[in-house]
Amino acid sequence: MGGAMATKTETRTREAEALDEPWNVVVHDDPVNLMGYVSWVFQKVFGYGEERANRHMLEVHTAGRSIVWTGTREKAELFVAQLQAHQLTTSLEKPE
Repeated sequence: MGGAMATKTETRTREAEALDEPWNVVVHDDPVNLMGYVSWVFQKVFGYGEERANRHMLEVHTAGRSIVWTGTREKAELFVAQLQAHQLTTSLEKPE
């Protein structure tokens, strides 16, 4: 019986650690959204200043993607949902 309890505790601990590990919010280039709109969304969702928002927008435009935020999975999932609500092509990935 002690083994089953230890396994449950270890599984919960691993799940909690996985949630605390950093996750990247990635925005991908798409042929639909205008650059000014993408920059505006970054300012609205993340509170970025115009310069930082424009830098990420240009990276999306030129490199095809930009890691716009890194942090806990729970908050990253929230940002992904907000960006997708603004019609941006967005994904969540673990840093390499």
